[in-house]
Amino acid sequence: RTNFSSCQATLRRLDKAFKAFFRRTKAGEDPGYPRFKGPDRFDTVEYPSYCDGCKITDNRVYFQHIGNVRILLHRPIEGTIKTLSFSRRADDWFLIVSCDLGPVTMRHQAPAAAVGIDVGLTHFATLSTGEQVANPRFFRRDHQALVKAQRRLAKEAKGTPERTARKRVVRRIYERIANRRSDFAHKLSRRLTSLFGVIVFEDLAIKQMIKNPHLAKSIADAAWNQLISYTQYKAEGAGGVCVQIDPRGTSQRCSSCSVVVQKDLSVRVHQCPSCGLEIDRDLNAAYNILALGLQRIGTQSVEAASF
Repeated sequence: RTNFSSCQATLRRLDKAFKAFFRRTKAGEDPGYPRFKGPDRFDTVEYPSYCDGCKITDNRVYFQHIGNVRILLHRPIEGTIKTLSFSRRADDWFLIVSCDLGPVTMRHQAPAAAVGIDVGLTHFATLSTGEQVANPRFFRRDHQALVKAQRRLAKEAKGTPERTARKRVVRRIYERIANRRSDFAHKLSRRLTSLFGVIVFEDLAIKQMIKNPHLAKSIADAAWNQLISYTQYKAEGAGGVCVQIDPRGTSQRCSSCSVVVQKDLSVRVHQCPSCGLEIDRDLNAAYNILALGLQRIGTQSVEAASF
């Protein structure tokens, strides 16, 4: 049981899901009918107004109709608390606190340092500084363990304690993969935002890209959008800028003379017949991404920074 405001928040989420469903249907897209979430799948409860059915005191949080629940605060709460929600991940419950910190003005320590980043599958990211970040492939690492756990789950009868236990193992593996991805993205985005005042990514159409059956699993495993999302809010907090540019032509256009050099995805080296430039195709794309990003924000001066 939850209070009235929390129930309203759940209904608003349901209304938002159906509006998105009808919008996709009208646009001729794959509609994706909203899926019913039973007790095993309903993982998040939101309290949209702090002190309306919820309150934090010391190391406990009070929820109306639930009572006091002990919490482990891993960091002090700053600012004014606006909303609370608790969410289940695997078998653990997490309290999510949204706070208003008020107007904060930050100036980046290296505002002129800029970098263009080309994300990919061979390398997770190639920076215009020449640095290449290896693709961690977290899902691939745990794929065999996940397959084995899912096979064992499929053999258990529904409603039995054994099936519940097997389901818990599968959830734990998914949670481990998600945590590793998130940790990797947090650490990389933190390094980027501390070194560069201007960060430029491509605005990739991920939903269209994963329709390729040969690359869908690898693209989903890479989770480029997670890195971009983390970098955007960290850059804003550090006083920097993170922008996205149109990806068309970044891999084909020569970063030295702007001549278009057509090449398949299998060709990993950019060779320009016009100016003679020969470099890694991802590095060439990173140079183009940086140039387009600087044009967009109207900056031409770039301070070299080593990653």
